[in-house]
Amino acid sequence: MFLCETIVIAYFYKSYYLYQYFIVLRMPLTQEEYLQNISYDSVIFGFSGEKLKILVLEYHNMKTFALPGGFVKVNEPLDDAVKRGLSERTGLDEIYLEQFHTFGSMDRFSPAVMRKMLLEQGYDYEDHWFFGRFITVGYYALINYENVVPKPDELSDSIKWYDYDQLPKLMMDHAEIVEKALDHLRSNLDHKLLSFNLLPERFTMKELQQVYEAILGETQNRANFQRKMLSLNILERHEKLFLGGSHKAPFLYSFKK
Repeated sequence: MFLCETIVIAYFYKSYYLYQYFIVLRMPLTQEEYLQNISYDSVIFGFSGEKLKILVLEYHNMKTFALPGGFVKVNEPLDDAVKRGLSERTGLDEIYLEQFHTFGSMDRFSPAVMRKMLLEQGYDYEDHWFFGRFITVGYYALINYENVVPKPDELSDSIKWYDYDQLPKLMMDHAEIVEKALDHLRSNLDHKLLSFNLLPERFTMKELQQVYEAILGETQNRANFQRKMLSLNILERHEKLFLGGSHKAPFLYSFKK
């Protein structure tokens, strides 16, 4: 009797989750709900303490890697669409995003890939706006790596952090989007760090230097770096960080409001 009850319960739960899965996959990408031929792609930079990382997803059953992106609803501002997509995948609501470039080359037209993507999710369309050419708006953000537990969406098998210098092969022009975003991030980095949620509220000069070295891809001279940062008048100095060792205790800093 116990075995029969176990089988019935297991069947019920299996059927329930299959039903839920079916409902998710059958949610139509309707022409009435989304703007056609425009999308967004986000380059989410994270810092692990030593290396610059980028958030990359893998589409379901395709071994295809891509940046987190999405579509814009007809009644939704573009910025809100990007924030919605990132919140769903990172769990963060307060993310400073910067729009940096629009990508519209003919390399962005890949109907065969998009058709396979929909088929793998249970959609079977002969003709759909999803198969058309898309112009995408690029955004980037720089966030504290430790604050995020990436969550895949219904189209993805996984979404996780990759070291910038060990990225998998990305679909279409996504590698170009990454490089363009990094170029923009590197420009005027001193003041951009004020807006991004990358470091803890208080940090040492060494931790700040490690951020610069990871983003710029080059080693910084310790004395010169400290002199430069203090001259920018963007840091506020606090008490020293005593760790109990015999080495000299470093000062803690925060960005001025």
